[in-house]
Amino acid sequence: MSAIQIQGLRPLKGTVGIQGSKNAVLPMMAAALLARGVTVIRHVPEIEDVFSMMGILDSLGCKCSLEKGVLTMDTGAASGHRIPEEYVGKMRSSCLLLGPLLAGRGEAVTYYPGGCVIGKRPIDLHLYALKQLGASFFEAGGMILARVDRFRGARIRFSYPSVGATENAILAAVTAEGETEIENCAREPEITELCRFLAVMGARIRGAGKSRITVEGVKRLYPVEFLLGGDRICAGTYLAAAAMTAGDVTVIGTEPESLREPVFYLRRMGADISIKEREKEIRLKMGGRPGPVSLCTGPYPEFPTDLQSVFLAAASVADGESRITETVFEARFAAAAILRQFGARIHMEGQTAVAAGTYPLKPAVAEAPDLRGGAALVLAGLAADGLSVIGNCRHIRRGYEDLCRDLGSLGAEICWL
Repeated sequence: MSAIQIQGLRPLKGTVGIQGSKNAVLPMMAAALLARGVTVIRHVPEIEDVFSMMGILDSLGCKCSLEKGVLTMDTGAASGHRIPEEYVGKMRSSCLLLGPLLAGRGEAVTYYPGGCVIGKRPIDLHLYALKQLGASFFEAGGMILARVDRFRGARIRFSYPSVGATENAILAAVTAEGETEIENCAREPEITELCRFLAVMGARIRGAGKSRITVEGVKRLYPVEFLLGGDRICAGTYLAAAAMTAGDVTVIGTEPESLREPVFYLRRMGADISIKEREKEIRLKMGGRPGPVSLCTGPYPEFPTDLQSVFLAAASVADGESRITETVFEARFAAAAILRQFGARIHMEGQTAVAAGTYPLKPAVAEAPDLRGGAALVLAGLAADGLSVIGNCRHIRRGYEDLCRDLGSLGAEICWL
């Protein structure tokens, strides 16, 4: 099942539960190496990135299983320190294992990471943070060899609030000797979720969700059971799909506050949105075509770069001209050119995509360029007058458990091929 077929112009209506958070569970899986024993995480999405991280953990000596959303990781026999290149090439999040491996083994071997081709995405900030805590790195032929006698608390100030580097710094600092101060750190909800998970394991962390985090190192952490929160990017994708199809959709299971900026812009596009905070419920109703939008991506709490592509798809059918500026990744407009195959009128002005909306779009046969860009093409198919096919959907499977199942439950005529 590597392609998705969509018959467009079906309004989406109904309620959909949101899968567990991809961007939150991956660093938690890395954190499991910090405790000997069996760690269990519930509500875990069955996506390719999770399976790839399981493969890495298995190669290190862990015993991992994922069944019906329950991820079990037994680290009792884990002793490896080398991350296989085959997995590193599949996902950037593999670099999150550097901190835990160095903390537990004193050494680690890895390679420069892969994942979606959406820009340079250097790991220099990861290496900087770990160096501040005492690690040494040697590079040869794309391989990274790392060593440390023991992490020691330090002051880390990031030049940019990188999510991954912040996570790596926290993962390394929780069992370091002394106190670590991390400044200009990322504030994404996934950081807060990771800190909550580590706190249950016995870590001492202050300031989660703020630009300054203080970590007081402890001698050991303990295996735990934990319930994973909902995926805000998945929820935002389905809300954008509803806006594009004059739909009436309720998403359940994601903290509404984590989608404050996307909800703000969807309202500006004309959506009627009601929120129930306690029930973690967001309902969107759109009476006709969405209006135009102008937005700029940025670190949280600004508009998330992971929703830039799907909002560009929504802007493609808007009644007016939209402008979407990307400031996080320099090569994240791959979907823009492919959306033109659907009749979208998009041109680039530097790092800004300008979309003159048209409706309906034309059906097309296209290839997903990356994870979020692939989702954007599926949304374009929902707004196209005819049958569309999206290929290379392995990218989509990296982050969405079953896009066809979820959209189909809302009335979309969509299936895997």
